[in-house]
Amino acid sequence: MSSAHPVTGEHSEGPSSTSDGTATGSAVVLVDDRLGDVLPAAAMPAVRRASAVYAAEGLSAATRSALQLPAAPAAEALLAQARREPVVLIVPDLLSAQARELRAAGASLIGAAAPVGVELLDAVTVMDRLRSPGGCPWDAEQDHDSLRRYLVEETYELLDAIQQRDRASLREELGDVLLQVLFHSRVAAEHAADPFGVDEVAAELVSKMVSRHPHVFAEDDTVHDAESQHLRWDELKQREKQRESIVDGVATGQPAAALAAKLAQRAGRADLPEDLLPTGTSVGDRLFGLVARARLEGADPEDELRASALAFASRVRAAEAAARAAGQDPATCNGADWRRYWAASGE
Repeated sequence: MSSAHPVTGEHSEGPSSTSDGTATGSAVVLVDDRLGDVLPAAAMPAVRRASAVYAAEGLSAATRSALQLPAAPAAEALLAQARREPVVLIVPDLLSAQARELRAAGASLIGAAAPVGVELLDAVTVMDRLRSPGGCPWDAEQDHDSLRRYLVEETYELLDAIQQRDRASLREELGDVLLQVLFHSRVAAEHAADPFGVDEVAAELVSKMVSRHPHVFAEDDTVHDAESQHLRWDELKQREKQRESIVDGVATGQPAAALAAKLAQRAGRADLPEDLLPTGTSVGDRLFGLVARARLEGADPEDELRASALAFASRVRAAEAAARAAGQDPATCNGADWRRYWAASGE
């Protein structure tokens, strides 16, 4: 079975079909420095058989130190040795003359596929470089408070990409939100009294995902559908966080419609009677009532309101276009003009 190498896209395979066969028995082993000082398991038989094992240029200092191998000789000398006895060349890629010559002479290529998520290691490394001495002055000055607005902005840009079904923007904005997670984690690692980094963040997330899904990772037959899953989550959260109220843990900083919807949802799951929801005549009470009833009926008030707002904005643009088509600047429209172009927009 062959597997693509994470850096080059090459595969673990036998001698090249165009090789001259003079280095058969030797091997070129591709390693990914991002995974630490680890050799592919498939390389071990070749290493044991080899009369000599060399490290190519380009490997990280940590990997070279862990391997404790001599540097590879020049391509001509290495090839001459490979024709006499099996050799192994450990490389970070296939760009060196030694790797190319060995492959052309029939050396096997061995490389393990990187696990899903390995690119995150590069992202963490780049973030660390930006934040460290000699990195970016702006990045070095930021703290959790100064970064708050960027997290909000990037989250809304991600929501826009989802709304617009724009796959390229979705990929980009997911990356921008991920950057905020990495940035805050890097800042948190510098806290004098209570430091934690991205590994602790990830470990806590994994623990939470596993504990919140006992029907997947343990014996639990209480979950049969999405609704019972939500109820089970609420039970587990209340137990984990030792919450005293059904409204504990609701993020009060979220948009008001989403906040009201969340509170109504929590109340509904606790069987709080609907007639106990706000019934006053203030604008706030009336809005809360509308949002709460919509959520209890299974709708997402935030999404519904956003859809109506976007539809209204689209209708305004259509009416403005109708005005321009009629030779009138929309900025000069009065009430009657707006009604005429509104009807003419036909939406």
